[in-house]
Amino acid sequence: MHDGLLTVGTGRPAPPPAPRRSLFDVLIVIYTVAVMAAAVLASVMVYRAIRGPAAPAAAPTSALAARIDPGLVDVTATLGYQHAISSGTGMVLTPSGRVITNNHVIEGATSITVTDVGNHRIYTAAVVGYDQGQDIAVLQLAGASGLKTLPLSTSPAVTVGETVLALGNAQGQGGNPAAATGVVTAVGQSIIATDQAEGLSGQLTGMIQTSVPLQPGDSGGPLVSPAGQVIGMNTAGSAQFQIGSGLVRGFAIPASQAAAGRASAAVHIGATAFLGVQVVSYRVLAPGNPASPGAGVAGITPGTPAAKAGLVPGDVITSIGGHAVTSATSLRSVLNAYHPGQAASLHWVGQAGQAHTATIIFAAGPAG
Repeated sequence: MHDGLLTVGTGRPAPPPAPRRSLFDVLIVIYTVAVMAAAVLASVMVYRAIRGPAAPAAAPTSALAARIDPGLVDVTATLGYQHAISSGTGMVLTPSGRVITNNHVIEGATSITVTDVGNHRIYTAAVVGYDQGQDIAVLQLAGASGLKTLPLSTSPAVTVGETVLALGNAQGQGGNPAAATGVVTAVGQSIIATDQAEGLSGQLTGMIQTSVPLQPGDSGGPLVSPAGQVIGMNTAGSAQFQIGSGLVRGFAIPASQAAAGRASAAVHIGATAFLGVQVVSYRVLAPGNPASPGAGVAGITPGTPAAKAGLVPGDVITSIGGHAVTSATSLRSVLNAYHPGQAASLHWVGQAGQAHTATIIFAAGPAG
């Protein structure tokens, strides 16, 4: 017989019973917890009053992509004179097949085909207008109707730090558009874009800079806000088209700027006037006249207006239609004012310093 309680199996005395708390102690604990809960609730209410109502949760990336994808197209441009293919993305503006993309996607194209992501049909496309200075081109799909569209946001407000989604025909793979995410890192940026095929450089202004890792083929695709608005048109670098310093950075033309560009005076409407020369990118002085710069001819395409006029490599073009030509870039700007079938006077200087003049009739040339 034992006088005390034992813990079964241990052989040690059981601990003494815990002291009983008074009712007063219990009430104190309850009161303290209630005060702390009230303080936390009050803090939350004050925070919400300062910040305003909570913003609606952003749609998941897959949900956003599913909403945007049907309004996209894959663009494939055949560059006949360069023996190359260019791939990119476009956004459908009208049910009848008006599409906007980057000019560098279709520049030099002798034919363009477009695959609509929404209905999977393939269309031939014609360039109805382009703005080389803003890198914007507008296409028309032949025989298209009832296409899903993708309106561009006309609001210029884009916030640094905002999460964004880019969709596009990455690497020209086709199929469902590839998605990539990032944040806006800067706005109002100016960058130098270089067309390696043409040997020309130009400045793009007002650009949105992001951390999105764009790939060749993404050009012309949408930059989308968490609310599902198209706030920009992506511009991706490639082996033929280099942008910025070459670092992995994403740039986009603001949607408001792209929309305005479709109707600006800088947009070339209709087919492209074709002279048929390849020119050097560096500054050239006319032989025998060091004060007269021009566009140095590096090559001539057979059967073109330039070939018929008698130009040969080494010549320097100095003016067209009374407009001075001082470089390869200015030659492109001057030609931008003409259309196929129009006539103009062409002035150039030969390698021996002799001046030449001829009247040419422009042919229909590659796009952009």
